[in-house]
Amino acid sequence: MLYEIHMLKNYAPTNLNRDDTGSPKTCLFGGVQRGRISSQCLKHSWRISNLLKESIGNEYLGIRTRTMPTLIGEQLRKAGISEEFIEIVVKKLTGFGNKEGKSSDENDITAQVILYSHSDLEVIEKLIINQLNECHNASDVKKIDVKNLQAELSKLNKDRKNGISLDMALFGRMVTSDAFEDVDAAMQVAHAIGTNRLMMESDYFTAVDDVISEKKDQGSAMIGDVDYNSSCYYIYASLDTDKLSENLKNNENVGMLIKNAIPALIKTMAYTSPSGKQNSFAGHSLPSAILVECKEKKVPISYANAFEIPVRPTASSGIVRGSVEKLMAEVQKIQKGFELPIVKRLWFTMENVETFEEKFAVNCASFPELIEQLPID
Repeated sequence: MLYEIHMLKNYAPTNLNRDDTGSPKTCLFGGVQRGRISSQCLKHSWRISNLLKESIGNEYLGIRTRTMPTLIGEQLRKAGISEEFIEIVVKKLTGFGNKEGKSSDENDITAQVILYSHSDLEVIEKLIINQLNECHNASDVKKIDVKNLQAELSKLNKDRKNGISLDMALFGRMVTSDAFEDVDAAMQVAHAIGTNRLMMESDYFTAVDDVISEKKDQGSAMIGDVDYNSSCYYIYASLDTDKLSENLKNNENVGMLIKNAIPALIKTMAYTSPSGKQNSFAGHSLPSAILVECKEKKVPISYANAFEIPVRPTASSGIVRGSVEKLMAEVQKIQKGFELPIVKRLWFTMENVETFEEKFAVNCASFPELIEQLPID
């Protein structure tokens, strides 16, 4: 089944996702500049969310890092391996992730960031310990070949239990190393775009020296500025549960894991915001509207074109209400024009607008009701 999740989130002044200059990311849509939050930023905020960890269990989620050598070193230390051996192994493991297995001379991190499942790390640790058991001195440890180690790991990947974590199955994994399988994502996530025209602003600020200010000196200790904007974002993602099941086929309790993952993921999307400049702006908003469409016929559809003409506030309707009304109109227009079969359409909004007809959608009075209505059996 295909689950499509559409949300509208309105933010007061924020800088949730910055570009290389430190300004909020933008895009042109409908010939007009809009606020934008990259799909990578959205996925990262969902993947590391405590809500997802608490709902699913941290053991089902992966770890994306370049510090794998240090993590393995810590486990070897717990296993009673000597510090002399650990130091050599950690340096050797920096070659993980490249085909030649060449280690780094500068630091204890791998050349590329890799998303590991807990099973990945456990198997790497076991392979290392097996090789260390055959080593009698430091010279023997230095002969450990990371290239061969990666080849051994690759052989174990095909039927290894729990080798793919849930977030890996959802969002995918791409690596250049033969040691790990590439994973095609079961979930597609669009860049969130503003439904309204973007007006970028800049906050000019000063930092006052407390001691000097007490002496009535009016000079500041620092002067700076930070760009920000206020946008109502349209967020869209699609989840193919058949692909998710395929990715997790070697995991235990796949059916239960997916059944728990769908509502947990939608809750995480609703309750989580990107972390950019949160200490300065506290940009924490809940969705003004949520639409979930469940389809057997896998034709994903974004309703972004509802906002090709940017929403403008009027005397009777603000940007949020205008965005909700435009989204509802686009959904009905697409359904009328293409008549794509829908298993279930769930709708929830806090705005005081006309609801969909009962035969068209289930109009939920609350977000918990929407979650309860999800067809996940």
